Amino acid sequence: MVNRLMTLQNIGERGAKVARLDQYKTPVFDAIKRYVESNVIQFHVPGHKQGAGIDELREYIGERALQMDANGMGDLDFANNPTGVIYESETLMAQAFGAQNAYFLVNGTTSGVQAMIMSACEPGDKIIIPRNAHKSTTGGIILSGAMPVYLQPEVNAELGITMGITEESLRRAIKENPHAKALFIINPTYYGFVSDLKSLVRIAHSHEMVVLVDEAHGAHMSFHDGFPLTAMEVGADMSAASIHKTAGSMTQSSVLLSRGDMVSPERIKQVLNLTYTSSASYLLMSSLDIARKQLSTRGIDILAEALRLARMARDEINKIEGLHAFGKELIGQPGCFDFDETKLGINVLGLGCTGYEMEAKLRREYNIQIEMSDLSNILAIISLGDKEENITLLINALKDISSKSEKRKVTHPPIIPQNPKMIVLPRDAFYSPKKIVPLEKSVGEISGEMVMAYPPGIPVICMGERITQEIVDYIEVLKGQKTQLQGTADPYINSIMVLGAD
Repeated sequence: MVNRLMTLQNIGERGAKVARLDQYKTPVFDAIKRYVESNVIQFHVPGHKQGAGIDELREYIGERALQMDANGMGDLDFANNPTGVIYESETLMAQAFGAQNAYFLVNGTTSGVQAMIMSACEPGDKIIIPRNAHKSTTGGIILSGAMPVYLQPEVNAELGITMGITEESLRRAIKENPHAKALFIINPTYYGFVSDLKSLVRIAHSHEMVVLVDEAHGAHMSFHDGFPLTAMEVGADMSAASIHKTAGSMTQSSVLLSRGDMVSPERIKQVLNLTYTSSASYLLMSSLDIARKQLSTRGIDILAEALRLARMARDEINKIEGLHAFGKELIGQPGCFDFDETKLGINVLGLGCTGYEMEAKLRREYNIQIEMSDLSNILAIISLGDKEENITLLINALKDISSKSEKRKVTHPPIIPQNPKMIVLPRDAFYSPKKIVPLEKSVGEISGEMVMAYPPGIPVICMGERITQEIVDYIEVLKGQKTQLQGTADPYINSIMVLGAD
């Protein structure tokens, strides 16, 4: 099978042919290995000096990782202004993903999402964003001073989850906001739903809008034809991808990609330098180097196995009474143009329990930790590191739980609240005076902080939005299920900060 990106990777700026790079190379990883093997006498940070200064950690994780924990220098290059091995590795990454430019990120895709928004938008610019976007978008809006225009994604009431956005909803948003500067898209959602990305990009570009894509959960999709299309393949301007989530690198390591001239590389670099650390981890960057090499040279075979395992798991789970592992059968419903099969979402309402209860039971009784849960579902991520024996353990655990469960009547969860009304721009709300009120007395107030279940990190309420009774009721339901809620000063969310002075 030929990688579907082969043609795209060979096309450079303005359609010019460019040389195919050697994707077996790992410039950063090779440089750090040479550095370790040179036994250089260190009078530079980090202060642990290759592990000599932190015995307990060295004894547990081993010496090599701490020897690789170096800082920027001539032969290792500098992440803030790369001209050597980091630049070479980023160039390889760009071509591997069909982009013109790539920038290593060591603060996760959160930093990439925020950099995209700050690169595309100036204070006061409107940006169209699906409501089920990750909390990092709110951070990007606050930092940029942009004005969010929220799109309500399609909701699958039976599963109790949000899906993608439609062409019709985007056209309506543009008609109401004709001067919007940018469109932000999620590809795919946490549960694997994919909007018609190509059509959405075409619509946005026809209105001279920059297209930014959060591909935190889609870093693997370019490298096998069994996955949906990606941002770079359909001509989006920028995307941020979590290589660590689904493509093999270490936690916190991601990449920012760009194509075209709607946002210049100089602008992107200028924005990155505002927040980028001057001490980027060579462990993280080496893992990006190796993960890119693996995807480019072996991705088709590795991802074929991941797809096989995901399909096998879905088929077997759908034989278990009370469970429904949803997938590509949803394609064609509003908000689901395509689907990433390695997102193994399982609806558990047929067992008379919530997703939160199922997650706890799997961990407590079967020593299995799934990715996330909500009121109706659990989500398992099948990736290039999974083995069939572990998939079988999950299937058998679910069979056992089903056999011991009383099959109670299915009760659908509360409907996810519709978009609250934004009264104050998020940036202005962030800097406004605030007071603390009990949650039950906050109805009608303007929120001074975010409330979100994490994961997935999608806000129920954002700064500057009017709190409604529906939102308070929904938060109380989440609290009652012992959901991990974040974003508030009060960790138990018995109170919430709202705008106004005491």
